[in-house]
Amino acid sequence: MSFFQDLSPIFKKREIVFIESYKESEDVYTFIFKKKKDLDWKAGQHGIFRIIHKTIKKPTRPFTVASAPSENLVKISMKISSNPSEFKKAMLELKPGMKVSMRGPFGPLYINDPGPTLLIAGGIGITPFRSIVKEIENKGNDSANAISLLYIDSKGSFIYKNELDEISKNTSIKICYLTSREDLYKEIDHFVSQYKNTGQYYLGGSKAMVDFVSAYLKNKDVLKRNIKKDVFFGYN
Repeated sequence: MSFFQDLSPIFKKREIVFIESYKESEDVYTFIFKKKKDLDWKAGQHGIFRIIHKTIKKPTRPFTVASAPSENLVKISMKISSNPSEFKKAMLELKPGMKVSMRGPFGPLYINDPGPTLLIAGGIGITPFRSIVKEIENKGNDSANAISLLYIDSKGSFIYKNELDEISKNTSIKICYLTSREDLYKEIDHFVSQYKNTGQYYLGGSKAMVDFVSAYLKNKDVLKRNIKKDVFFGYN
């Protein structure tokens, strides 16, 4: 039943009003929209966004909602290269008051188990986890169970870092910033040695990153059912 509940918001379409955009890092932009009163989601879910101010070949793309449900805004962040897709060019053209269409949010990448939790983000894959940890901070229901966030970025461009550091101060969430796969494996090993299959594992990042981390966890005898994934495509 929960599967259909998670998918049902996809049939609900809204137009949301653009407020502003800004750079998080050299190639990552954040876009802020007004949150409608009837709009709600579970922290970690994603929406389907559609360009409506102009006609383009592929006007629809999925993006994780990086804002927490308790925040009064819809925030999405994306990598935009020097040769962006037509969709991302259209996003950069948005002016305050313009609109995009949105379906959702929906999807299974949210915490629904009170046990120990390991969040593993690669690069722009931090977006669902920003929502998750921000919601924990906003609700003030800091869990007695262990929650750790491992954030790996080989370039060291950790977006949201200032926000994440504040969240870590205000909660018991442990956040580690990593630049190498070896260091990531060490942190994973530490968590697995303590909790193994009493823990839940959430992965967000490129397909390559999600695949190698998932394979590593399975080699450590972590059960497939304990691993949830959010794969990010279309980096240009």
